[in-house]
Amino acid sequence: MSWLGSFFNQVLYVQLSPQRLMVRDPRSGRAFDEVPKVAIVRPPNAKAKIVGIGAQAHMAGPNVMVVNPFAHPLSLLSDFTVAEQLLKEAVRRVHHERLFVLAPRFVIHPQGDPEGGFTQIEIRALQELGLGAGARTVEVWQGPALSDEELLSHRFPAGGRLLSA
Repeated sequence: MSWLGSFFNQVLYVQLSPQRLMVRDPRSGRAFDEVPKVAIVRPPNAKAKIVGIGAQAHMAGPNVMVVNPFAHPLSLLSDFTVAEQLLKEAVRRVHHERLFVLAPRFVIHPQGDPEGGFTQIEIRALQELGLGAGARTVEVWQGPALSDEELLSHRFPAGGRLLSA
């Protein structure tokens, strides 16, 4: 693929679970890989503010609420708004040195295999989550971890499948 073609065909691989959020650019190898926790301060009569993510969330200080937006016993997402802000920040950190970034294609890979599979609502929420975090398009993958080559060539292994809402 030409340089220009690769510029317009950017992809980010997002693996998420209650224990881990990993966002990786398969072309550059840059990644954000942290526990998906967000420290939030909610001052009276003011908008909530994120003061730390990942390992920094635990060092945020007093009067801080720490939220894991992917930790819920019955659902993939427990707090959509916080999850979206966390994903935006993870993408920003992966692309922090770039001056100009086109909206990439996201491949979101929820970890785990819930009994009965992921619901249509969960799949749709993941697609909306990716779009809200800046993706041009979002695909939800269920199966084995994808290699950089599989992501860049868009040829996924037969042992999994793309989920649709």
